[in-house]
Amino acid sequence: MHFATFYLVSHPRPVREAIEALRRGLDENPFEVVEHGLFIRPDEIRRAVAAYLGGRAEDVSLTRSTTEGLALVYAGLRLRSGQEILTTAHDHYVHHESIRLAAQRGGAEVRRVALYDEGSRAAADEIVDRLRRAVRPSTRVIGVTWVHSSTGVKLPIRSIGAAVAELNRSRDPADRVLLVVDGVHGFGVEDEAVADLGCDFFAAGTHKWIFGPRGTAIVWGRREAWERVQPSIPAFETPPYMAWQHGVDPGPTQGAWMSPGGFHAYEHMWALPAAFAFHHEIGRARIAGRIHEMNTRIKDGLAGMRHVTLHTPRAPGLSAGLVAFEVAGLTPEAVVRRLRERRIIASTSPYLQSFARLAGSILNTPEEVDSAVAAVGALA
Repeated sequence: MHFATFYLVSHPRPVREAIEALRRGLDENPFEVVEHGLFIRPDEIRRAVAAYLGGRAEDVSLTRSTTEGLALVYAGLRLRSGQEILTTAHDHYVHHESIRLAAQRGGAEVRRVALYDEGSRAAADEIVDRLRRAVRPSTRVIGVTWVHSSTGVKLPIRSIGAAVAELNRSRDPADRVLLVVDGVHGFGVEDEAVADLGCDFFAAGTHKWIFGPRGTAIVWGRREAWERVQPSIPAFETPPYMAWQHGVDPGPTQGAWMSPGGFHAYEHMWALPAAFAFHHEIGRARIAGRIHEMNTRIKDGLAGMRHVTLHTPRAPGLSAGLVAFEVAGLTPEAVVRRLRERRIIASTSPYLQSFARLAGSILNTPEEVDSAVAAVGALA
């Protein structure tokens, strides 16, 4: 029984078949297939992404991982000494490291703030208030994660976006704060239009909850926000290519231009629309409902066990598809090992303070959830 499918996808049949069809074509005639698709396929993919998350296709950058997307955004920000990036104590290594490296290049400062003291007791109003009070006149970027893989806490991104918008009302356009979101564990889980969340940039791998081809990801950004970013890698896109040919400046950065050029595993990248079609066929609301149903069932089961400490909020508004917990007397690794002996695949959170995790998805049944919960109960 798999309760760690969020880690890296097992391709569903429609995606697997799309990859295989593209692979055959590439193997038979790589030159013509790539030459024909190089400037056409990315537009098709961006339209599929935009249809799912909202907004404009041209505001979507195609990357290979959340890590790459975050790194490209932060590396492209023109930050200097006297300015700062504000992030939280709860973000993943790749978010913190992308921020550190970008700040190091330009001399900007980095500050972290804790949004809650205990995950299970996190409160939306307190989260927003702590973040709002941490903003300084020198703050130019706020980096947060939608769903924390450490505790399973889901941030109220809409409320955070509204708070940042309110702060920006009194700032000159060049001094406005940009809100960057690592959205990987909410994208494909929540029934939300990303373009309406109120963030400026949203980075997410599509090879997790979206069930996209492995090695695929996206960054969505507002048009005005993209204009504040400098690309780091040449894009295989027509406008910058034509500008190079004619020796002119291509103009303000567009989201599509942040897609790294070069030759990639096209059979995976070009098969991404099949994953979004798979989601549309099932229905975003149905998927969200099922994931929340499974994880609420996990939380309710674990919450009644005296030997278990639940670290994920039980409220659906503050949690998503990850449930973090501890078992008295056992390390997280020991919990995962003992569950594996019962043919249950769980995971540990990759942080200094680590917890065991169960993550229910649309692949799981209520009976599987009950079996996993019972197995944790037997660890007493």
